Amino acid sequence: MSLATGTPEHVQLRELDHHTRLDPHHRHSALADVILGGQDGLVNVLGVILGVAAASGDSRLVLAAGMAATFAESVSMGAVAYTSTVAESELYASEREREYRHIDTVPHLERSEIRRIFEAKGFQGELLEQIVETITDDPHIWVDQMMAEEHRLTPSDRSDARRSALIVGSSAIVGSLIPIIPFVFLPVQPSMFLSIGLAALALFAVGAYKARVTVGRPGRSGLEMAVIGILSALVGYVVGLLFRAPSTP
Repeated sequence: MSLATGTPEHVQLRELDHHTRLDPHHRHSALADVILGGQDGLVNVLGVILGVAAASGDSRLVLAAGMAATFAESVSMGAVAYTSTVAESELYASEREREYRHIDTVPHLERSEIRRIFEAKGFQGELLEQIVETITDDPHIWVDQMMAEEHRLTPSDRSDARRSALIVGSSAIVGSLIPIIPFVFLPVQPSMFLSIGLAALALFAVGAYKARVTVGRPGRSGLEMAVIGILSALVGYVVGLLFRAPSTP
């Protein structure tokens, strides 16, 4: 092996490759919105179609109920994602304006809050005073620190809300269609078992993937999501049994 591979330049390249490719930081992504929409759509629609299947035994009714629930669910979830993100954006803007008023009217109190924040991080003495002086010298940096450190709020806008609504709504449609597919091709009874199996596999895959890109054990996370989702959906089946149509003689 060439000695050149151990030069500082090669070491730096290997470190950079590890940092950016092998073990990169996972920046903000749509993962949370995808899981929210997909899981909610899948579980809710699975519960609906199992309930209708148990109550009626009619594939046509199951498909009608499943498709109605799919699109109602997707629109509802998208709307909730939009309004909740807008509400968070409005809260951020309101608190930010309040912080500007506070540093203008009671700067000594706001300066004390900055000092307490960085004292809690372990800074003391002259270094602490330098940090406080540097931050409070610029009102925008000052307010940014208060929003992030005191209120734990991050900025968002209506474009974020529209993006979240689209992702959640689309994911809800995809997730909802998974348990419906067997009823298109098979009778009700086998379709119910296959639908539960497909839903469990999809939930397991989503849970495992979530653990891989965040923290946790993929197998455990996938199993947990699958069990919780299927048990939740089976509530619909039990309700359907309670309202089962009487068989004709």
